[in-house]
Amino acid sequence: MSTSSTGPSERKKGTATLVASALSTQLGAATGSLAFPAMGPVGVVAVRQVIAAAVLLPLVRPRLRTLTWPQWWPVLLLAVVFGTMNLGLYAAIQRVGLGLGVTLEFLGPLAVALSGSRSRGTAVCAIAAGAGVVAVTQPSASTDYLGVGLGLLAAGSWAAYILLNRTIGERIPGVQGAAAATGVSALLFLPVGLVIFCSSPPSSFAVLCAVGAGVLASVVPYLADLLTLRHVPATTFGVLMSINPVFAALIGAVALHEGINALTWAGIGIIVCSNAAVLLLPPRTGIRAGLDPALDILALAAPADECEAECSRRCGDERDDAERNRIVGAADANQRCG
Repeated sequence: MSTSSTGPSERKKGTATLVASALSTQLGAATGSLAFPAMGPVGVVAVRQVIAAAVLLPLVRPRLRTLTWPQWWPVLLLAVVFGTMNLGLYAAIQRVGLGLGVTLEFLGPLAVALSGSRSRGTAVCAIAAGAGVVAVTQPSASTDYLGVGLGLLAAGSWAAYILLNRTIGERIPGVQGAAAATGVSALLFLPVGLVIFCSSPPSSFAVLCAVGAGVLASVVPYLADLLTLRHVPATTFGVLMSINPVFAALIGAVALHEGINALTWAGIGIIVCSNAAVLLLPPRTGIRAGLDPALDILALAAPADECEAECSRRCGDERDDAERNRIVGAADANQRCG
């Protein structure tokens, strides 16, 4: 079913489910942060990566033996970028809080989107985003610059993640490359996780929180988006992704008791609005050229499960080879980071 043939009620349900998916993602990150004292961000990310691989690999069943070296090298790079992205985000959350960490991470896809256009509108969005960064970080002698740097590392990794997924989409059919990268990333973190668990066994509560992070931030969003993306226009999906920093800040303030002042809230709002605005601008030449605008918005905005779901849905329809080729080339397909 295409979005064009979907009724208003289905679109409303799909939109509500995507909002719930974003909420689940940030609840998962908050839940994972509760395990930091016992296993640190590395341990939490290790558990999360293993859970993501355990869910994605059986669903996709990538044909690893048939991959050639030109196909393998971007997969291996994506696995490293994927792990760095999540580790950078969770390490940033530990130091500067959930709201600021997630907001900084969202500068990654915003930067990719801005790089594809030279219009006045994108210039305004870039300036506004820069002002938003100053507002949320509030540079001073007491600023945790390492935490801010880790958030920006996650942002840069997310940008690289988007670009690598495009390369993989051109070389490997469907989401096999993305699934393979998820498995490799899990293998890289597995020894580290085992060392942490064996050297200082965490409590049952910490393990439960880490597993909860994997379920809430990976499994639930994947299943939700798999069911709803066919009912929601790609533009709407991309804009809805922008609410993640707002949810992160709200959950951080309410559940984790993070102090967020008025200036920080203003900065988050500016960055969110800049991200939504640049997604709604018409595509220009550059990185976005040659792609269907709606699918390009999807690729720029969504890391992970959302694109896996859309790619799997469209690629499964063998009656439309052209559509399958376009979505494979544009989709940023892999496990959700966030």
